[in-house]
Amino acid sequence: MIPTFLEEFKSEIEKFKLETVRITAIPNVNKSPLSLKQSKFLGTPFFPIRLEYPKNKLGKPLIMWAQLNFEEIPDLINFPQKGILQFFLSPVFWGDIREGDLRIFYHENLDQETITDFSFLEPELYEDSPIHIGHSLSFKKEVEYGSTEDIRFTPKFNGKTFYEFAKSLTKEQKEELTKFFHICGHKLGGYAYFTQTDPRQYDRKMRDHLLLLQIDTDDKIVFGDAGVCNFFISKEDLRNKNFTNVYFYWDCG
Repeated sequence: MIPTFLEEFKSEIEKFKLETVRITAIPNVNKSPLSLKQSKFLGTPFFPIRLEYPKNKLGKPLIMWAQLNFEEIPDLINFPQKGILQFFLSPVFWGDIREGDLRIFYHENLDQETITDFSFLEPELYEDSPIHIGHSLSFKKEVEYGSTEDIRFTPKFNGKTFYEFAKSLTKEQKEELTKFFHICGHKLGGYAYFTQTDPRQYDRKMRDHLLLLQIDTDDKIVFGDAGVCNFFISKEDLRNKNFTNVYFYWDCG
């Protein structure tokens, strides 16, 4: 709900309304097996035996940071409505992505013979992972009206920019304003959160790219000093289920 003191700007704020799917990540502290097809952070992937498991240039297997089963996820415009999307990253130097260090797989057909022996994913591969333990995931569709860190959010408040307007508010109003437009946490789509700056402002080709997935610092997830990571994709690629050009970015305070 839009805060009372922003009601006069409701029509302006409504211009920036976007749908998102919030993700609640539940640490698998008892290490009970997570099913092969379910949505999760870490864990063993649904991986068809016909495909070659991804490796980095050093020949080390990539590890799966996230698996999203869209049959478990509320519908979002342009996003798949079925199938499994996976994010694999290098077990070392993941903060400096190079060719082969990031692979995205989309499996539309889930009736395939899959790998069952993952003994090659030895524990040492996970030592540098920012995600420290497997998580099961749950999803909830919500509406957002903007994010102060996202370059797509450019409202005007009686001719003032967001930050100019914020200076005119009381302490309580500033806190409410910040909370309303502070879009952190794990999520699909909608606005992105950054601890520093939006990388899309430096690359014209990325200006219109959408947030595909955001993974934030949590109880058992840490990106540097309480940072956050984002995966971006063009609207056309997302609509066409083409995940070969996904851009990965992370920052911390």
